[in-house]
Amino acid sequence: MAGQAELQNPEHGLPESFGAGLAGRVLFWIAVAFSVFQIVTAFGVPLDRPLLGGALGVAVTPMRLAYAALAVWAVWLVIGASRGRSVVDGAIALVALAAVAGLIDAFAGALPSQVVRALHVGFLGLVAGGMLANHRAHTRIGRILTWVCGAAAFGVGLYQWAFYEPLLLRAGYPTELDLAVGSVAILLLFFFVWRIMGPALVIVAGLFLAYCLFGQHLPAPFDHRGYPFEQVIEHMTYGTEGIYGVATYVSATYIFLFILFGAFLERAGMIGLFTDIAMGLFGGARGGPAKVAVFSSALMGTISGSGVANVVSTGQFTIPLMKRFGYRPAFAGGVEATASMGGQIMPPVMGAVAFIMAETLDVAYVEVVKAAIIPAVLYYASAFLAVHLEAGKRGLSGLPRAELPSAGQAVREKWHLILPLAALVYLLFAGYTPLFAGSVGLALTALLILAGSVALGIGAQAVRLIFWVGVGLLAAAALWLGVTLVLGLVVVVAIVSALTRGGRETLAVCRQALADGARQALPVGLACASVGIVIGTMTLTGIGTIFGSWVVSVGESSLILSLVLTMIVSLILGMGIPTIPNYIITSSLAAPALLDLGVPLIVSHMFVFYFGIMADLTPPVALACFAASPIAKESGFRISMQAMKIALPGFVIPYMAVYDPALMVQQVGGVSDIGFALDVAFMILKAALAVGLWGAAAVGYLRGAMLGWERLLAVAAAVSLVVASPITDPIGFALAALVFGLHWWRVGRAAPAAA
Repeated sequence: MAGQAELQNPEHGLPESFGAGLAGRVLFWIAVAFSVFQIVTAFGVPLDRPLLGGALGVAVTPMRLAYAALAVWAVWLVIGASRGRSVVDGAIALVALAAVAGLIDAFAGALPSQVVRALHVGFLGLVAGGMLANHRAHTRIGRILTWVCGAAAFGVGLYQWAFYEPLLLRAGYPTELDLAVGSVAILLLFFFVWRIMGPALVIVAGLFLAYCLFGQHLPAPFDHRGYPFEQVIEHMTYGTEGIYGVATYVSATYIFLFILFGAFLERAGMIGLFTDIAMGLFGGARGGPAKVAVFSSALMGTISGSGVANVVSTGQFTIPLMKRFGYRPAFAGGVEATASMGGQIMPPVMGAVAFIMAETLDVAYVEVVKAAIIPAVLYYASAFLAVHLEAGKRGLSGLPRAELPSAGQAVREKWHLILPLAALVYLLFAGYTPLFAGSVGLALTALLILAGSVALGIGAQAVRLIFWVGVGLLAAAALWLGVTLVLGLVVVVAIVSALTRGGRETLAVCRQALADGARQALPVGLACASVGIVIGTMTLTGIGTIFGSWVVSVGESSLILSLVLTMIVSLILGMGIPTIPNYIITSSLAAPALLDLGVPLIVSHMFVFYFGIMADLTPPVALACFAASPIAKESGFRISMQAMKIALPGFVIPYMAVYDPALMVQQVGGVSDIGFALDVAFMILKAALAVGLWGAAAVGYLRGAMLGWERLLAVAAAVSLVVASPITDPIGFALAALVFGLHWWRVGRAAPAAA
């Protein structure tokens, strides 16, 4: 039982597997089919268009080739069955993938966005039902009923797929069957979210839904004109305002692709590379194990974007290592939780919220990356400083050099693993959409894994090098001609790898990565669908303006009070619901109000995003800390208290960005380019100093142990630097110089006396 508990995912409390027996294999192939469906629809490849523009003389389309491959597969299974081989697993896979082909082929060209969203939520329900049936149902009847619920959720998606055009034509006039299907969709969504993620998000969404139905009975100004049941159900379950709103669209495109991208990179060995680099660079320094945790989590954040996933992956190695070298279990868990949660703000692959933010604000994803990069670096710098000072305070040394890997050697041996990430960064900053960049990154990673098995069959090192260069040139040429050819190259290499030594094992790795991606998308996708009800309520009733007006009225007298109020709302919501719905709800309520108070829109959204992440570190419900708890063998609450102390400097960064948006590289009107560059440099210096002062005051150590009055003076200096004004900045710098000077003088004077 203990071993099984360790394998559970803290985000949804389900094991990292699909279950045993036939039901487990069925669920596995459903998950693979889900990922294949999302890849095809996200890539936007026209499967009914003749290849090479019909130059082959016949209308050979990718869809026809897919059907031909499925037919050959079916024949091969029949031959295998006639020879006495077990073909059950292959038959399940064939049916699942053939069903996906049928879903995609039903529409000419690409599937309509509404259908993609509906089938995305349907697949989520089907996978969720299977996971619950295979892992939580204790009776045969329970397993059957849960599978039926999953099938019913998928049936809701099929309903919108089958009747897409009739539903459009009768928009505003739903039939009784439409209303019944819509009601079932909401009930099943609430059921799966409750069973997988807990009751908090269901309660929040349920309250908003109840407000739509009964809010006219509330006193002013909270009442509305009243909406009939038919209008509410249609608004929430058909169209793009409710369950299938922007959040679900982003989940079905950007988020799913980047989850798969991270799953493939992990299968390719990227975690090992990041750990070796971090160990080689920082393992021997003072407090080396904790610095390894911070740096490796920062690197993991570039591909993962999930704080809990980072805790579970890198924490398995770093937390025991920190404990071994003298760090307290609570502090070790707090370091890993703090560092891992920063992955959601670490470019290029930030958390799912970043993609939703870009879509909501209608800005390029690179603009969100620009706004996040300096705060992300400062966040990790503050965590790095905290572990450095804690190590000095407790006299903790680093690891022996003989036990450390070489960072340079790790890069030389596994440099090719960095190529998909480098391509992703280039495409994002070159102005390509996240969807295209993520598609290419995913295709290149799959190509990398598959080509690796082919390269293993090449004996000579020189020939192997030529092979890799050739693959790189072919991929670059295919990318220049179009992403379709990149996919074609992946298919060709997959066929070749199946015929080489180790190729089938490599294909199994890719297959497992596809299934893992679908499973990992469960909490994110369900949260996005659920929060659509909240957003649908706001668009239908206008309830968001009430809260916004209140925030504006408070901010007219004090902007800091509005910011604190927004932070508290975000932290409170974050105690019970994930980062995505927390961000969407709080930003919908508070961001417009902060804009009215003069805060740039992207800065106000980043402010909410930042504290939505911090909510996963704050007690009593600190998801990242409780994920670290079984690894550290310490109370999640104690880990949370340590994480708060370590992350304390990071709390000041959003406030500083509000008072001077240059910290998020946001140019205010009337400032020249040179002036803006100087302003950014000054803000980086000031923020770094404020973060350093907060960190020293929180740990109580600088060059030596800090006295009480020194810590208070450091806090006063940091507060003065946070509030950007012509008066407070000089005061902050003067107090900082005073505290540093007096502390250095006192510790330096005490050292000879102690000797």
